[in-house]
Amino acid sequence: MPATTVTLLAKPGCHLCDVARDIIEDALLEFPQIELVEHSILDDPELFERHRNDIPVVLVDDVVHTIHRVDSTRLRAALAAEAP
Repeated sequence: MPATTVTLLAKPGCHLCDVARDIIEDALLEFPQIELVEHSILDDPELFERHRNDIPVVLVDDVVHTIHRVDSTRLRAALAAEAP
């Protein structure tokens, strides 16, 4: 299991979620030891209630890193700090 996990909370058809996924996947090319996990808020009523107006949500090791728009430079810095 990877030491660090990036979690993307999203939903199908969400343009910002698609952009966030692309930024995350691009950043993770530099950190192959870090895993991306994606959850659709439509599959979990609790996630839906909590985040229906605030997606995408990106978590690094279960801690909220960003909501709505992902900044590539900031994400890379966070991943570098977490990477073994």
